[in-house]
Amino acid sequence: MEIINLNNINMIYFGAILAALVLISIIIIFLIKKSKTKIKTGSEKLTEAKSKNTQSLHLKLAKTKKGFIGKIAEVLQLRGKIDDDLMDDLEEALLQADIGIDTSMYVMEKLKNEIRTQKIEDSQKIQFLIEDIIKKMMIDEYSHQADHLKIANKKPFIVLFIGVNGVGKTTTIGKLARRYKDEGKSVMVIAGDTFRAAAIEQLTIWAERSGASISKQQQGSDPSSVIYDGVMSAKNKNIDVVLIDTAGRQHTKVNLMNELSKIVRTIQKIVPDAPHESLLVIDSTTGQNALIQAEIFNKATNISGIILTKLDGTAKGGIVVGIKHQLNIPVKMIGVGEQQEDLRDFDAKEFIEAIFE
Repeated sequence: MEIINLNNINMIYFGAILAALVLISIIIIFLIKKSKTKIKTGSEKLTEAKSKNTQSLHLKLAKTKKGFIGKIAEVLQLRGKIDDDLMDDLEEALLQADIGIDTSMYVMEKLKNEIRTQKIEDSQKIQFLIEDIIKKMMIDEYSHQADHLKIANKKPFIVLFIGVNGVGKTTTIGKLARRYKDEGKSVMVIAGDTFRAAAIEQLTIWAERSGASISKQQQGSDPSSVIYDGVMSAKNKNIDVVLIDTAGRQHTKVNLMNELSKIVRTIQKIVPDAPHESLLVIDSTTGQNALIQAEIFNKATNISGIILTKLDGTAKGGIVVGIKHQLNIPVKMIGVGEQQEDLRDFDAKEFIEAIFE
């Protein structure tokens, strides 16, 4: 007859319990690590998405970077000595980048002061000084402004779009209608460009694509009448966002500019504090002419922001800097391509990084 050794049994039980505890500990550690990995992965995905977005902007603004920094680098390479000739060539390079005469003079004055103060003799440091001056202009001074198009808690929130022919107003409206519909807002577009039948048709197609409603009349109708009916309808239907297209007009045509003032007064008969945003859409490829347009349109209706289109197809992206410095009107959005996602909220820091880094 075998004698049962209790000590051996206790050791077996103890060993089994210890093994179970170790296994449980391993499982817990694994789950914790897995949980942390998930959190980290989520964070990394956001970072990665932002990184891809920035990289995409770098590519989209390649022409501007080449026309802006490329010209400055070329001047510094040709002229190694810091003298008046170098300063003249640098100022010309800034002007060619379309940042404007006043802005170029401002940057050059700042540059000369920095050279004197820091007693700089190495011309290769000048590019970094110019970059730093423009960064401060665009980021430090720009950051206090509401540089994104934000829909306030007002119904209907009315956005008026103005600009010359061919700048991309209707396409911009269509893309924004899609954006706001995707955000769950009710949207109405108003075809206030009654001079071109194509404009009404184009806006109708965009409205159908985005799921927005559209208020329109026949070509040749009085724009103010069309807009009045549309805004009244939007108010009665409790629409969240109203996007109003207007006829493209040359800023030199006084009678058409006066009509803009009439349109604003018409809107205010129904919604006294509207339009809540008056956005000037500008083709970036026009360069300095964009500044002239902005100044004149701003007299007809106070511009609350600017949308720069076709920024991917031009070396004249320096106009963004000129608009900030000379007009102090915020650039709220930029267009850098044909796709929906290519209409982006303007981010001064992201823009500067894409140009300079």
